[in-house]
Parts: sequence; C-alpha cells; structure tokens
Amino acid sequence: MAENHTKALAKRACDRKVKCVPGITDCKNCNSAGLSCTYNTIPQQKGPSKGSRGKVLRELRKNQPDDQLAAGHSTALNCGGYSNPATLDHTQGLLLPLALINSCIEYFFSHVYFSEPVLHRERALAAVYYMESFTESYCIIAALCAYVIVKANYNPPTNVLSLEMAHMSNFDIGQRLLEESVRERQGYDHQKAPTHMSVLTSWFYSGCYFGLEQEDKAWMYLQEAIRYAQILGMHNEETYKHDSLDAPETRALYWLLFIAERTYALRKHRRVTLHPTINLPQSAGMTFGPFISVRLNIMINMFQIIDNTVIDLRHKTAISVNDVYILDLHKCLSEAVPASFERYEAQICITQQWLRLQIWELSFRHKVLSSVSKDAPLTFEYPITIARDLLAIFNQFSQQFIDVYRVDLIEKLVKIACCLTDIDKFYSTEPFVRDVQLEFLKLIWKLRGGQSLYHHLLLDELRIAESPKSTFYNTARDP
Repeated sequence: MAENHTKALAKRACDRKVKCVPGITDCKNCNSAGLSCTYNTIPQQKGPSKGSRGKVLRELRKNQPDDQLAAGHSTALNCGGYSNPATLDHTQGLLLPLALINSCIEYFFSHVYFSEPVLHRERALAAVYYMESFTESYCIIAALCAYVIVKANYNPPTNVLSLEMAHMSNFDIGQRLLEESVRERQGYDHQKAPTHMSVLTSWFYSGCYFGLEQEDKAWMYLQEAIRYAQILGMHNEETYKHDSLDAPETRALYWLLFIAERTYALRKHRRVTLHPTINLPQSAGMTFGPFISVRLNIMINMFQIIDNTVIDLRHKTAISVNDVYILDLHKCLSEAVPASFERYEAQICITQQWLRLQIWELSFRHKVLSSVSKDAPLTFEYPITIARDLLAIFNQFSQQFIDVYRVDLIEKLVKIACCLTDIDKFYSTEPFVRDVQLEFLKLIWKLRGGQSLYHHLLLDELRIAESPKSTFYNTARDP
C-alpha cells in the first residue's frame, strides 16, 4: 500500500506540469498565442481571468526574433529557480485590469526607473504574461502597481480602472492593490527559495508602507528584502558574472537596499548589514543610460560615508569625536556630489542637505559646535543655512519630479524643519528663523495636501500660537 501511495503521489505531481520544449512540446499558453516557448515548466492550473492580454502578447511577439526574451524569461524570473511557483486560486479580491497594469508599467519606466532601475522591462512583461499561472508573478505586478500609485504618486486615468476602482480614491486604490498582493503572497512559501522577484516584491512593499506612513511595516519588508538579497548572494560580485539579461538591474537593486538601510539606520538607530562589497553600477553593457548610472553612483557615494561608526555617533552610543572628524565627514559629503549635480537634481540635492543635517546633529549631540567657529558646519546656525539654500533652489525642480518623489522629499524636509525648532530655542528673538519654519510648513502642506502625519507632528512640535496657525493655514491653501 505504501508503495502504491508513493506512486500515486508521484503521478499527481507529474500531472501538474507540462514539460515545455520549444518546437516539440510547447506549453499550452505559448501554443495558443503562437509564440515560441519562453518558460520551461508551466503549471496547467488556471489562475484568475484578467481580460485580454493582447498588448502583452504583441510586446512578446515583437521581441521574439531576438531569442533573448525566450532565453531570458526563465533566467531572470527564476534567478536561481522559482520558489514553489504556486498557481493562483483567486476567487475574491480586487482583480487587476490589464489596462491599469500597462499604464502603471509605462509610468514606472517613464518616471520611476530614472532613479530606481531595479526591473528590466522585458521581465515586467514576462511577469504580466505569467501572472495567470504563477502567484509570484501576480504578486509582483500588483505590488508594482501599488508602488507607483502610493510611493510615486501616480494618478491613473479613469479609463484604465475597473468599475469598482472608478469610485475609489487614488490612495484607496493603491492601498487595496498592496493588500491584494500581500494577501496572495501569503498563499505560497516564498521564503523557502527566494528569487530576484522575491527581493523586488518586498522592496515594493516596503516603499508602499513608507508612503502610507506605516514605518514599522516598511522596515519589516525592507529587512525581508535584504535577507532575501543576502541568500541570493547579491552582496557577492561573483553573482553578477553570469551576465544575465537583468544583472545590471539586480546590481542596482542591491545598492538601493544599501541606501535604504542606511537611511533607516540614521533615523531609527538600526544596525547596517549591507556593505559596499560589489562594484558600482556602470553604464557599459547596461540597458539604462549613463546618466542613470552616474546619478545612482552619486547617491551610493554619499551613503558610503555613513557607516556604523557614524550611526553610533549620531545616536550617541559611541565615544565622543572632535571637530576634525566632523569636518572630514562634511568634506567627503561635498566631494561625493559633482558641482553640476548639486543644485539641479532634486533627489541628490535634498539627500545631500539631509545628510549634512544628520552630521550636524551628530556634532550637536557631542558638543562639538561653537558660536564662534569659523567653519560653518560647526556653528549653531548651520541648519538655517541648509534650509535657506534648499528653499532657494526648490523652485528649480520640475513638478513632475517632485510629484514622483514627494514621499521621500517630505520626510527629509520635515526633518530639516524640525531641526529648525531646536535652533529657534537659541534664536527665538530672530524672526527669520520662524519665517523659514513657516516656509517649510507651506511647502510640506503643498506637497502632501495637508494630509501628512508628518505635517501635523511638525505643527505640534512648533507649538505655533492659534492666530499665527490660522494665518498659516489660510495662506497655505492659497494657490
């Protein structure tokens, strides 16, 4: 009996798959679409129906002659093997219209990819094609859509929305898509054998929860993405020598995890686990242009300055420092950003100013500052200089760029504004300090529509009297 039972199990497991050999036993999906096969183990079970896939299939056919797509899908979608690619049993929840998927993918590659080159376009198309069969593909596409709506502030046109979505706010659509992806992902063991897609899905989750101002969940999923990245050896240069189609995007994803972890470490006193152990992104052989790799390298160079020593000093858990060390940090931070980028690239500019403020707070906590110092970074007034410089150049940034990265911008702007409240204790008689504070409040209100938790926390911290607050609210609402 035991022997018969074993054979029966083996037969059922075998029956679940169709071996896909191009030209001999193509899988049903590829046969019906008139395509050469692009994946070699397609489950027969069907997932949810999400409407016509015509646009995706046309895209696949257009790229089919290259043979690169066929060779690439199983490599990049697997990145070492699919992690139990469970089929979908999706009977409830918010189904993704294909028009919305295409719209979100186009927005990602038109606006977000510029500073987050973490996903190859062909891999995104392949994930869409297989999302009816694989839970992992469905989850990453739903997560990507949620990410561009919640984190990158994308407002999809009404003609790409389902009837259910048409009556929902943009915020609610993004949150529902996120919840949908998280719920479906819990239906299979993605931790058993994580893939590149597992890392990227967790990265999207982290960004979404940060955009929703749920920082504990954002940190949890960032840690999950980092853990998967380490399991896959993304911190090892040898991993990238196989020259897969999206190796550059995988390298960029590692470095963005590196930056995100250090950002949280500064803000929340976390220990860093990722280190600069692989080569920087290079434009040679990459699908993205040299400007994208250059700006990413600048961001990396700035955050390489922030090691565990700086983090411990920032939170006053390490020994005291002297002014020479502080000035050296400021010098390294200045040298990390070429002059041509410093004033004309929003994310780089604001990040540099935010890091300068972090180093200034380190100096403040270790009592290195002086009211008579000849070095501006060692004076109590330095945050005022940072704030004024930032306000002076903020109008140079394009509205499109501000819209895409407003979540990250708001968090850093609030930090600078809160720091000004500490300065106000030393210069409470100087009206220009309060003027700068109010300018930042107006800016944050405008960026977030007055709905941000950060905005209200900042108002509480400022303790603005009722009449000035009323004046601010009236002026902030003016166009």
